[in-house]
Amino acid sequence: MRRLRLAYLVTHPIQYQAPLLRLVAAEPDIDFTAFFGTDFSARAFTAGEFGRTIQWDVPLLEGYKHELLPQLFAAPEGTQPPLDLWRPVNYGLAKRLGEFDALWVHGYARAFHWAAIASAKRRGLKVLLRDEATSISAERGFLKTAAKRAFFAGLRSGVDAFLPIGTLNRQYYLENGVKAARLFDMPYAVDNAHFRKGAETAAVRHAQTRAELQLEPGRPVILFAAKLIERKRPDLLLEAFARIQDEPALRQSYLVFVGDGPMRASLETKAATFAPNAVRFAGFQPQAELPRWYDLCDVFVLPSQQESWGLVVNEVMCAGRAVIASDRVGSAADLVRPGENGAVFRVNETADLARALREVLNDPQRLASMGRRSLEIIERWSFAEDIAGLRRALAATCPGFSAEPSR
Repeated sequence: MRRLRLAYLVTHPIQYQAPLLRLVAAEPDIDFTAFFGTDFSARAFTAGEFGRTIQWDVPLLEGYKHELLPQLFAAPEGTQPPLDLWRPVNYGLAKRLGEFDALWVHGYARAFHWAAIASAKRRGLKVLLRDEATSISAERGFLKTAAKRAFFAGLRSGVDAFLPIGTLNRQYYLENGVKAARLFDMPYAVDNAHFRKGAETAAVRHAQTRAELQLEPGRPVILFAAKLIERKRPDLLLEAFARIQDEPALRQSYLVFVGDGPMRASLETKAATFAPNAVRFAGFQPQAELPRWYDLCDVFVLPSQQESWGLVVNEVMCAGRAVIASDRVGSAADLVRPGENGAVFRVNETADLARALREVLNDPQRLASMGRRSLEIIERWSFAEDIAGLRRALAATCPGFSAEPSR
């Protein structure tokens, strides 16, 4: 039987996606090729939000066929180019699409992606779309909401199947007129096995890591691991942490910030005043080192005021840790179950975050049980579900393709 020829279009190689793309390429009945608008992320580059030059220490281009599309107005070598509605400006994909049966597009808010969808439909290809947008991922007034629905009316005519990454993303499609029959769940996942193994390996260094940070034995650790930027609200976490320091049952906790960014200096100054000797700053950490920090903590907090998903939640759950997230973190709707494996608090409310910290930290045995529950939940939110969802979408749109792989 002829293999289904699947093209994938995305702006750039993404560290979280690379393992999934390798798995798609390994499907025996799928001939897979990825097309990138730019490949800056596959090399060392200067990232403004990190405030430094970084290079991902995981292979981004190995294990699957890929091509870099020619582009106009390319950014200088070693810099992170703007990724927005108009950029990158690519060409050359339309001619290649005649060699494929289906096009899978990641992200609808790109002019070039719209052109690719139109070209694919003219050539008779089936089009699949995956995106992160939810009703909470951006502020939208009445006019923006109306404009979005009008936009989706046109988008629906060019897309055969939508691939929701989670509950809020699925609801967003439904709110914008996409029929449930055209939705095939493809949850946002990470390489669970990789992060689980990393945490198990890091456990051997647990005592060493605590010693390096001068953390006294037995005191619980609260972890923040993200860019130190306003949208992530590390300042809110610091303020909430300071509030619980005066409470006898909780004042022995530590707060560890992993990450870098423009807010670091001000956070360090506030930490010296709000919670002296109880806050540590570990700076930017390579991807391979992150499991070490997940293993270190007892509870992870993501207080973002806007987060379409937040894959760091997936990662830390693979280490079997409790999670606290704001109600504007997309993954919280699916992965954080209050009272079971963590807590959800009202965005930008310091008092409510302090309440969540108390609830999670006040009982060590319950805290450990929450960590175990996180691991149970994330084991069923994996690349296996992604492959199954992708295959269902292809089977529903491409005649002759089966949702069940032929091994």
